[in-house]
Amino acid sequence: MDKSSSTGTGSRAALDAIDHLALEVDDIEAAVTWYQERFRCQVLYRDATWAMLEFSNLKLAFVVKEEHPPHLGIVRDDAEQFGKLKQHRDGSRSCYLNGPGGNVVEVLAPYSLNQAE
Repeated sequence: MDKSSSTGTGSRAALDAIDHLALEVDDIEAAVTWYQERFRCQVLYRDATWAMLEFSNLKLAFVVKEEHPPHLGIVRDDAEQFGKLKQHRDGSRSCYLNGPGGNVVEVLAPYSLNQAE
């Protein structure tokens, strides 16, 4: 099997970037505390309905069911081609897609969080 990629491009630059993985939790503060006590990570954003932690290779979001679905966040320069982008309180813009098997994908325009803990 060709190890370059399943798309045949052979270039990692052509691959999309996974920005974050969002997990549903019952208690945002408890989740943030648990991860901070056990792992080296930085809190990028936190409020009552979601938080974003940064690790060296990935951001991990915690969301509550009433606000956000658990999802995989992927950054695309052409995010608007996937749907109307919504402006979020952290400065990001994105739309959500329903993937196969009930998975949700958030397609984000390139961004940087404008708020930190």
